[in-house]
Amino acid sequence: QVQLVESGGGLVQAGGSLRLSCAASGSIFRVNVMGWYRQAPGKQRELVAHIISGGTTNYGDSVKGRFTISRDNAKNTVYLQMNSLKPEDTAVYYCNLKFPLVEVWGQGTLVTVSS
Repeated sequence: QVQLVESGGGLVQAGGSLRLSCAASGSIFRVNVMGWYRQAPGKQRELVAHIISGGTTNYGDSVKGRFTISRDNAKNTVYLQMNSLKPEDTAVYYCNLKFPLVEVWGQGTLVTVSS
């Protein structure tokens, strides 16, 4: 069974930075996509960024130039470096892992950005 464990959320002032981590465990196909989604109160879950095992990345428009996703394949871990945070980045951030026939979500970690 595949599990995801997230860490790194918290409270930060606008303009600050946070780094989220998500470690995957279990039987994981080597070709996979790991990513981060977020959901703010009253809004739909949206893509923040994802990264394919080969390194190709994709970002949501609202975070381009401010957030950077990276991964360590040896550790099955994905990171999200969030810089220049804005109050509108406040949300629960969920880690996601996909490979053929499997999609797994983390439990979510709250990021709160104060103005």
